[in-house]
Amino acid sequence: MSGGSRSLPARPSLRFLRLEAKRRLAAGEFPTLHEAQAAIAWEHGLPSWAALKQACASSQPPEPPEPAQESHALAQLRWLISRFSDAGRPGWTPPADDELAEHFDGRLLAAVPPGRLVAELSKTAPDLREELVVLGQTPLEAHVQLAGMRYLAAVDAEPPHRLTGLRGFPVAERITDPRLTAPPPVHIYGTTLDQTVGQAAEAEMAGAEMAGAETAGLLAIADDAFSELGLAALVLAGGAPGHPAWVITKGYTDLDRAEVLDAARRFAAPGVTALVTATAVLRLVAEGRFGLDAAANDHLRTVRLADDAITVRELLSHAAGVDNPAGLYADSVPDLLAMFGPVVPCSGPRGTARPSNGGYAVLGQLIADVTGMPYPTAATRLVLDPLGMRDSRFPARAADLGADAVTGYTVTPDGVFSPATARIPTVQAAAGLWSTGGDLVRLGTAWPSLLPAALARQALTVQAEPEPGGHRVGLGWLLGADNETAVHSGAGLDATAFLRVRVRDLRTHVVLTNRAIMLSSIDARLRQAWNH
Repeated sequence: MSGGSRSLPARPSLRFLRLEAKRRLAAGEFPTLHEAQAAIAWEHGLPSWAALKQACASSQPPEPPEPAQESHALAQLRWLISRFSDAGRPGWTPPADDELAEHFDGRLLAAVPPGRLVAELSKTAPDLREELVVLGQTPLEAHVQLAGMRYLAAVDAEPPHRLTGLRGFPVAERITDPRLTAPPPVHIYGTTLDQTVGQAAEAEMAGAEMAGAETAGLLAIADDAFSELGLAALVLAGGAPGHPAWVITKGYTDLDRAEVLDAARRFAAPGVTALVTATAVLRLVAEGRFGLDAAANDHLRTVRLADDAITVRELLSHAAGVDNPAGLYADSVPDLLAMFGPVVPCSGPRGTARPSNGGYAVLGQLIADVTGMPYPTAATRLVLDPLGMRDSRFPARAADLGADAVTGYTVTPDGVFSPATARIPTVQAAAGLWSTGGDLVRLGTAWPSLLPAALARQALTVQAEPEPGGHRVGLGWLLGADNETAVHSGAGLDATAFLRVRVRDLRTHVVLTNRAIMLSSIDARLRQAWNH
């Protein structure tokens, strides 16, 4: 290790610094990758690897300005850090139930009892003493990094803005799994929108349909994301109507079997599934089965909404206030009657966009009741088949996932990937689709072809204003502040899926992983490299 400190260059390469840390680890200079990274940070006069990454990021084109007022979620995180960073030290006393109730929403405390919550937060005390790096914030959400963990915090819109969600994601600094010491190289496949992904996988390419610099940039994004976030499998994919699509893969279908990932493997697509549901509903609207402003209860047969006035438009735009089901995963898909009973409660605010799995569960039932077919069959006939999404499925049981599905993983406290118990989302219409990168590009680029042009435009037009800090919502789509792009995304127990389209020309990119992780950094780089 060289002595003294040296300045970062004007445009430092984080990828080069990562490779340098891995080289030093392989040479035996350090026992762990974390120590090698910390040493490189110190050599450049920075206190931690997280600070070094932030310094590298600051040398890139500037990000959009942060809110003038600090996020309410970030303020709650600062309280949590100050309150729990001394846990385990002499003289520290845990917060009592009434203090916790000032900072945590009652629903969260019901799901995670105070004693368990204090115990879990106390375990994070060593991390809480490290430097806080703010990766992004809105009034009601904050994305931060502490040591080798990234956290997403969400708070209630009403004062005192109690925490409604807090989730941690270990990144590469925490991953010690020896199976990922030398991951396979990145692969890129070319396809056209009338090929199946299976056909495309037989024709691996070197990026002939794209400019060399663009191909190199996309490959670098995949490499960097894989090593930075600590992934077992990653798919990036993109395309535009009338142009060849591309699919990039890196990692393993299954770590224990060392099966290298290819473009034909299916991933869970939580959140993105809602685009299939919304498109199916809009096809039924176009056929005259019901109107957007029709009362949903006029067409539901299996269950009823507690509020008779809720319309199909409000369900599509997450503005109906429908409650979410208690359980999100099961061994097999239950029917809606079993989840809610005959009357679906609607205790949320009506007219304000607040993402609701319950609302999309009702839309799935509406599709089934109107067509007389189970939701998966109807969605396949209305959307998947017409778009040529031949590699996409709606498995009803864990046993139906099939050999082509990637293995989902969680990360143990000691940094090893552990296969997640195979479970099925209870709300198929919001999270039940398993698909490939190529199929999801077909969905993003071609869904309007199934609809009258005016109806497709409505889907990408604001239908409901959000609660503070939330997204404006079209008919299913989350719309950017500039209305230039629209998104469907979601995370499950062991998967994350993200799909963004550019509104003016439906240029699409997709990200899929087989563990729960924040994908905002990958999305930002893809927007710059592909959706520019």
